[in-house]
Amino acid sequence: MEAKAPLRIAILEAGYPPERAAAKYGNYGSIFASFLEASVAKIATPEFPGLEVTKWDVQKLEQYPSLDDIDAVLISGSASSSFDNTPWIIELVEFTRMILIEQTRVRIIGICFGHQIVARALGAKVDRNAQGWEASVVPMQLSPLGKRLFNGRDTLNLYQMHRDIVTELPEGVQLLGSTPVCEIHGMYAPKRLITVQGHPEFNSDIVSEILGLRKSLGIISQDMFEEMMSRVNNKHDGLEAGVAVLEFLNE
Repeated sequence: MEAKAPLRIAILEAGYPPERAAAKYGNYGSIFASFLEASVAKIATPEFPGLEVTKWDVQKLEQYPSLDDIDAVLISGSASSSFDNTPWIIELVEFTRMILIEQTRVRIIGICFGHQIVARALGAKVDRNAQGWEASVVPMQLSPLGKRLFNGRDTLNLYQMHRDIVTELPEGVQLLGSTPVCEIHGMYAPKRLITVQGHPEFNSDIVSEILGLRKSLGIISQDMFEEMMSRVNNKHDGLEAGVAVLEFLNE
């Protein structure tokens, strides 16, 4: 049997890991490349195509791939707010909208900030969450569709690190899951897009460092820090989410 051509995934780096995490794991492109390869290894089907990952700094360098050279884009998380109108965010929204509106071959994966950018590109509102931060491992209650896509489970435990949310489901997409403080935790449209508000690519090292930095800057309180850290080593279903993402790409 002839081997399938590799899936060409462009990682759009919309932010940068904290210092210790970057030294240990690399930039977000490297973190996602390792995460996707580990997800491929978890797939039982040996015929699953390989991956060809490229990395594009869309924040500082405003680099973008040619759609002719890729099969999918993955938009990373970011410390920036998805509803800001800084030039690089506007350009990212327009690039995402172009993929969603002007063609049907290249697919989109949105992670946290990327999830919000996809919603914004589709005309939905993104905003600060009045209920505040959601961080560390949080169980997401899956919708009926989410249960089907995530291997029949009822909940998906993912690392979270956000206080911005998608406030309304865009037209033409389906909900994957919710938490008590964030109704729209994932979106899906067959052969077009899949997003999650959480961070399946994160681990306890990365989350612990980010929480420590945010406490030191006064962004979260000591009490919030301690409560979030109490969950940082809870069961995390990142690779299960990764398998669902890869199966979406292979639909």
